[in-house]
Amino acid sequence: MADQNSPPIREAHSQRTALSRLADVITTARNSNISQLGGRVIEIGRNHYLVEGLGNSGRLGDIITVTSDGRQTMGEIIRLQTGRAVVKPFESTDMIKLGDTAWLTERLDIRPAMSWKGRTLNAMAKPIDGLGELEEGLRGYERDRPPPLPMTLQRISKPVKTGVRVIDMFTPLCCGQRIGIFAGSGVGKSSLLSMLARGQSVDSVVLALVGERGREVRDFLDDVLGNQKQRTIAVVASSAESAMMRRLAPHTAMCIAEYLRDEGEDVLLIVDSLTRYAHASREFGLAAGEPPVARGFPPSVFSDLPRLLERSGPGEENSGSITGIFSVLVEGDDHNDPIADTIRGILDGHIVLERGIADQGRYPAVNLLSSISRLAHISWTASQRNLIQKLKALIARFEESRDLRSVGAYQPGADPELDDAVKIVPKLYEALTQQASETDTQNAFAVVAAHLGDKKG
Repeated sequence: MADQNSPPIREAHSQRTALSRLADVITTARNSNISQLGGRVIEIGRNHYLVEGLGNSGRLGDIITVTSDGRQTMGEIIRLQTGRAVVKPFESTDMIKLGDTAWLTERLDIRPAMSWKGRTLNAMAKPIDGLGELEEGLRGYERDRPPPLPMTLQRISKPVKTGVRVIDMFTPLCCGQRIGIFAGSGVGKSSLLSMLARGQSVDSVVLALVGERGREVRDFLDDVLGNQKQRTIAVVASSAESAMMRRLAPHTAMCIAEYLRDEGEDVLLIVDSLTRYAHASREFGLAAGEPPVARGFPPSVFSDLPRLLERSGPGEENSGSITGIFSVLVEGDDHNDPIADTIRGILDGHIVLERGIADQGRYPAVNLLSSISRLAHISWTASQRNLIQKLKALIARFEESRDLRSVGAYQPGADPELDDAVKIVPKLYEALTQQASETDTQNAFAVVAAHLGDKKG
């Protein structure tokens, strides 16, 4: 009986072995850089194209590579249909032709290394500074990496000195905090970011310039950063680049910051601006067929923002932290537009810049009454907290009486609190004013107290 059953047993074993080998080959190919499956381009739009023949192998977020006339272009699958995939290219679709072969390749990951400091990259982590190729690290970071689990994170406990008096005094930051700078165009947002980038309380800086004018990129990196450039990694996607590159740039910067944090460094991550990232995500979502729900923004934008922002912050035990500063360009100076309102609810504080303050020549043009840091209690002592509360009360009284004073209706001596406000607040504004090239290494409270004392004397 054993002899009669041996051939079927051997045959079944042989089939299982063959299937196991095939599964191993598929798994290896899936995890390698080798293309696995090809299709062809059957439709081309201005901002997307359609690939047929991939079967059911693709997933949302997979990368498609098309070779046309000897030149390769890459795109991302943003929508799947039976046997078809809608692809959003990282570059223009002008070079793609109907019938071109499209290959399903690996998902994008980034392998940062410490040697990247001082370098300037594009959104795909390729060097654009002409200084040669980048060394690749041993660990890969997926660009859509999920945020860390809340209960694994360290507690935030260490203040950060920025060297900007108005921030160190009224909206102090801590290592691992996420804060937004909300401003309209031309109010001094980039100048304030440049002052923060030169702070000395962090080990390294990761800078993402999203949708900036090409002329300003070189100026910012060379003139603004100066000798701090050697500890900075810049990721650039200019306004002339595609929406996919502008959407990818903050994710690339976040992956680099996560690597540095995992290596034990305290990192300052600056993204300028998060609004342009949201605009690029809007184009991405609309091309995928999503409906616009709020001022033209599809639902995915409002889920992408917290997934990105929650990746910054404190790290796990025995690691560093990512202090995130995200600029938000409010449309028409409306600080309650859907994007600004959503971001404000996610972050640990917001700094509001106002055009009226900038028009008075006060820079940084921070509205002290509208700005808040939710972790200020970690930085302030009890006496400093009481002082800030009293100063804000005087500022509120000073500002609400501005019209009264402008028409000459204010009479000194009639209201002692208003008298104090009129005497102190202008001197406070003067003490908090800083040039973009100036960073203060002294204690902000001491500097302001000395300034007010000198003026009184």
